[in-house]
Amino acid sequence: MLLLASYRLRWLSAFVLSTTVWAFGLHSVGLLCRMIIENRPPVTNLYSSAVFVGWGVLALALAMGPRMRSASNRSALLFFSLCINFLTLIIAHHLSIQGDTLQMLQAVLDTNFWLSTHVVIMTLGYSAMLLAGFLGAYYVVRRLMDRHFEAQASDLVRLTLIIVMIGLSLSSIGTILGGIWADQSWGRFWGWDPKENGALLVVLWGAIILHARLAGWIKDRGVMVLAIGGNAVVAFSWFGVNML
Repeated sequence: MLLLASYRLRWLSAFVLSTTVWAFGLHSVGLLCRMIIENRPPVTNLYSSAVFVGWGVLALALAMGPRMRSASNRSALLFFSLCINFLTLIIAHHLSIQGDTLQMLQAVLDTNFWLSTHVVIMTLGYSAMLLAGFLGAYYVVRRLMDRHFEAQASDLVRLTLIIVMIGLSLSSIGTILGGIWADQSWGRFWGWDPKENGALLVVLWGAIILHARLAGWIKDRGVMVLAIGGNAVVAFSWFGVNML
């Protein structure tokens, strides 16, 4: 019975993974078709950013999954990446109802170079920070429900820290590129406008997590709780700044 259950579990895991890869391929084709139709990079407005964030989260999860030693943590990583993808596509659907998703760009945004560098890199930074936050929520809930989770927790914390580092690196590079774009467009590198402040908040939050961990001010639980807070920071930078 145990062998049969183990076989069924492996078969189910393989089926879920293959289905996820297939869905990721369809998502990628959809993004590519949009880029060809619009003759633009994948992110040009809030709608396309929601579609791309989900794609970025799943791409990161598929890339990082094989690095995890624990099978249950790999499953959790894949599950939460799919949850984020599902939520971002729901957000994109509701944004699409508000009007044309292929509208003309403002003059200052009409540059494929900066859209394909600054905007894409910043959006991928959002993807990484969101995934880290969901893993943090999983860690907290699992620790409350399972006293024996400690053996697998270190692997999950290690992965979350790597994802936070990826998010911090992408957000930092994207923010610097945004400053260069602003300097070329308006003659100033930094003007403390809401979008610049929102991008800076993501960078600072990622830096706080890593510096607090390296300094020994927080342990595993602190890292994961701060990662959860990163979701609020990303939500504010992504939607709060653009919609409020």
